[in-house]
Order: sequence, then C-alpha cells, then structure tokens
Amino acid sequence: MAMGKRQREPQLKGSTNRESGVVESSSAKSPNAMTPLAEPHATLLASWRTNNRVTEYLIERIPAALWDAPIPGAPRRTVRMIAGHLHNARCMWLKTLGKEHGITVPASVDRHNVARQELLSALKRSSQGMEALLAFGIAAGGRVPPSKAYVWRNLPLDVHHVLTYFVAHEGHHRGQIVMLARQLGHRLPGDITAGIWQWNKRMQEATGARHAGRKAARASAP
Repeated sequence: MAMGKRQREPQLKGSTNRESGVVESSSAKSPNAMTPLAEPHATLLASWRTNNRVTEYLIERIPAALWDAPIPGAPRRTVRMIAGHLHNARCMWLKTLGKEHGITVPASVDRHNVARQELLSALKRSSQGMEALLAFGIAAGGRVPPSKAYVWRNLPLDVHHVLTYFVAHEGHHRGQIVMLARQLGHRLPGDITAGIWQWNKRMQEATGARHAGRKAARASAP
C-alpha cells in the first residue's frame, strides 16, 4: 500500500513570553489565548511565582479585625497563625528537601505575633527559596535529589509533583481563611474572593514585581 505524504507539523506563530515561558499566538481571538508551552521549565517557575502572589494578595486584604480572631472549635488558634503557617511550612520543606543541597532556608516567623508587613516580607523570602528548590530540581534532571532529612516519603520528588503539592497546600489554607472570614462575621468583599482566582492578573503582578526587583538590584550594584 502506498504511504501517504507526511503531514507537516503546524508552526506556532507569535512570540515567547520570557517570564511565563508561553508562546503567545499572534492570531489568537482572545488576548488570553495561548498556544502550547515552549519553555515548560520557565513556565513551572512562573507558576510558583503566580501562586505566591495569590497568597500575598489574600494576606494583604485580610481585615484587621479578623487577624486575631479565634478559630471556631480551636480557640487557641487564630487567622494570624494560619497566615504565618504558610511561610513556616515553606521553611520546613526547604530545610527538609533543600538545606542539604545548599538551598538557603529563611527564618520562620512567630505565628502568634507576626505582623502583616513582616509576614509579607517573609513570604517573599520563602518564595525565593521555593523557586530555588524547583530550579535545583530542574537542573538535576527534573527531580529534587533525595536528602537525608526527607524521611516522610509522602511526596514524589519530580518537580511537577513538588510544585503542585505546595500549591495545593496553600490553596487549602487560602480557602480556610475565606471560610473563616464568613463564619466570623467579616465576609470578604466579592472583588477579593474573585481576585484570588484572577490568576492572569496575579501573574502579571508577579512578573512586574520581579522586573522591579531586578531593576532595583542593578541600580544598587556598585
């Protein structure tokens, strides 16, 4: 039987977004339409930065009256403590998976007393650590090498599982804070609860902050 002509692969038109690693189609009908990923590793790191920005966005907007509100059924715990746990959990995993390999582990915060701005600064440091851990795994062939401290073997160490595990953890606690706000009589406005799902906007904010940080670093360099 005669073999048919081999079909040519379609060529992607457009430019690659260096921050997100996505090829943006010039013929897309929607400004948010995207073609298949061109730089999956860059996109994986950008995905973490977007998740971190979503967490920051919520922490920035927790009403002051809610910050020290006791949690129903667990009166010794507060919303402040849940928020601080987000940073401390990152630090714990960085110590477990990354310290042995030279990844910097930021200091934990005092969950009982941490102030909002103090926590936001801490989240930036732990986010950089998480990004460094993922980049280390990418450079090691797509898996974070095992460490002696990793004895709780519940997490596959390929970078995709590592990323989704940490994003799921933070998503759980973000949802917990939103639910508690409603239960405690401080229901968050709709623009805030919708904002934690506006990932295109949060990605743009994360990208802008990264550019600003690089520019500031260059300006302060000798």
